Amino acid sequence: MGIINDQFMLKNETAKHLYHDYAEGLPIIDYHCHLSPAEIANDHAFKSITELMLGGDHYKWRFMRSAGVTEDYITGSQPEREKFRAWAKVLPYGIGNPLYHWTHLELKRYFDVDEPLNAASADRIYDLCNEKLASPDFTAKSLVTRSNVKVICTTDDPMDDLHYHAEIASSGFGTKVLPAFRPDKALNITAPDFESYIEKTGAKSYNDLCNIIAERVAFFHEKGSRLSDHSLSIVTFARGDASKVFDKRMAGGKLTDEEEAIYRTELLIVLGRLYAKYGWVMQLHIGATRNNNTRMFRKLGPDAGFDGVGDMNAAYPLSRLLDALDESGELPKTILYTLNPKDNYMLGAMLGNFQEGPAFGKMQLGSGWWFCDQRDGMEAQLKALGNLGCLGSFVGMLTDSRSFVSYPRHEYFRRILCNVLGTWVEEGEYPEDEEMLEKIVRGISFENADKYFDF
Repeated sequence: MGIINDQFMLKNETAKHLYHDYAEGLPIIDYHCHLSPAEIANDHAFKSITELMLGGDHYKWRFMRSAGVTEDYITGSQPEREKFRAWAKVLPYGIGNPLYHWTHLELKRYFDVDEPLNAASADRIYDLCNEKLASPDFTAKSLVTRSNVKVICTTDDPMDDLHYHAEIASSGFGTKVLPAFRPDKALNITAPDFESYIEKTGAKSYNDLCNIIAERVAFFHEKGSRLSDHSLSIVTFARGDASKVFDKRMAGGKLTDEEEAIYRTELLIVLGRLYAKYGWVMQLHIGATRNNNTRMFRKLGPDAGFDGVGDMNAAYPLSRLLDALDESGELPKTILYTLNPKDNYMLGAMLGNFQEGPAFGKMQLGSGWWFCDQRDGMEAQLKALGNLGCLGSFVGMLTDSRSFVSYPRHEYFRRILCNVLGTWVEEGEYPEDEEMLEKIVRGISFENADKYFDF
């Protein structure tokens, strides 16, 4: 008997009512993910449950290492069945880890497997899943359709030609697959590959680069993009001559911290103004420390499970950045995410400084992200937003995933949301106002995002 049942994570009658009557079954808007547009365009067929469930999923890789699995069973050359067996053997040790719940949600929702995955059941589940994967119901497009996804926003470099997005759009696929603008490589001026990236853009100067970026934003907009995304490991603010800093870097000079801050600040302001011009949403993902393990980075590259939670003082520079855009009336709709839960209240309070009607939640506190997209992290984010702002205007969950079977994370979030709201109602902290509760649950689960992004 599995652990996933109709009342999973719903601890009271109001929570059950809110979830089953209002949240369950709503479509999904996945406004930030790392799915491959090429795999969607080509309607990729997965060769095994190992590829589908473990391939590229650095959350699971990280857990396997923690449980003593050697790298040859994770990213190495062991056979697919052996890798799945290794995952199944250690998963039962994952008590308290959302991966335990997510894995069983994936098995239940896509494969009708309703038993715990462990060493004893591994081969049986592996064979059953692989048999089902041979059918056309388990290709990339079919999995998206079965998950009731209305919109997917991939993560794309400004120089991408977006031909896969065009192929998907012309194929008649029922889900919109739209690009999201991710200009990190243009912003990260101290990165070793900065010069080669700038050469790829064709820019000969900072002004050239700004003009090229403006052209690319216009191109992305034409292709349906309505949002950008930035990964800010640190947040700095310094005004100055970005053109001089750019020239020094391209000439091989070593930049000071102040010069780096000037360049990043000025280019972020240019970008923010462009987003405001086109009515886009600006997403700022704040606080990841990336590629902490040099040895494994050299071996496997980025996004392999060696990133962590940063600890910084971002309040002042972030405030100044947002204010610089707001001062001229060019602050776009913005979502602020933190990887460190200590900053929930800092960001939650920051939002209120720049809210502006008639937008319903112009400034957003992003959902529990990455290391925070578990029950405690989601509840902490919901309660911080509830305490400091307008929870009812929240745009809800995203997957931030590379996996085509990660969509049950939206179910996970909706169950947690309904349990939090249901508890407040049953404890007498909010009235049993059926009309408002329905609006709040449907809004946070789907409708707020649908209106906010206006795809």
